[in-house]
Amino acid sequence: MASEIIALIPARAGSKRLRNKNIKKLNGHPLIAYTINVAKKSKIFKNIFCITDSKRYQKIAKLYGTDKMELRPKKISLSNSPDIEWLTWAIKKLEYNNINFKYFAILRPTSPFRSKSMIKNAYKIFLKSKNADSIRAVELTKVHPGKIWKKKKGYIFPLLKKRINRIPWHSMQYAVLPKFYSQNASLEISSLRSYKKYKSISGKKIIPYITKSFEGFDINSSLDFEMAKVIMGKSKKYKINKL
Repeated sequence: MASEIIALIPARAGSKRLRNKNIKKLNGHPLIAYTINVAKKSKIFKNIFCITDSKRYQKIAKLYGTDKMELRPKKISLSNSPDIEWLTWAIKKLEYNNINFKYFAILRPTSPFRSKSMIKNAYKIFLKSKNADSIRAVELTKVHPGKIWKKKKGYIFPLLKKRINRIPWHSMQYAVLPKFYSQNASLEISSLRSYKKYKSISGKKIIPYITKSFEGFDINSSLDFEMAKVIMGKSKKYKINKL
């Protein structure tokens, strides 16, 4: 398995909500280090690449053990740049440099609490499903779509006009509503074949990997970062050995 899959860690500089979040120090190490560390501990990846537009980020990633990769162009590293742009660029570069792989995992540095067993289990599930294009980490949505409203002409209307026994979803207890899942940033695994066929990351047949506990926790704001400090302080399993 190890010779067939690579890890891609996208780390664009210039985040607005939390400045330099990908390298912000968490328990003495830059945030990106936790993703690199767990990718290495999983021992399933042929190569681990940091896809960044920053020389500073590139240097830090290399220090923690990523493989050599040139800088991502600034024109595809904007705040509104879709992921498919950097992925397409990265795949072209890797193929040009004769890096052979059948599958790729996208591990975003804003999720520091994924485990090596999570990565390994997701990969095994994906390989067992012969027809799947990808597997994606999801979790039960914290805000049910049945309780979301839209505003129009001074009034609000339910996004979904669904009912159970004539009672609208927005007036029901969560326990009786259908389950919905939201994606999180912790893990995506896809096949190169699927990417080339559909020109997309996920393809059409997507397996869910339901994350547990803090595996899908995503850091995008100062509040998220403060919460991550608390989580990190309560467990030693996220510890990174000093360089």
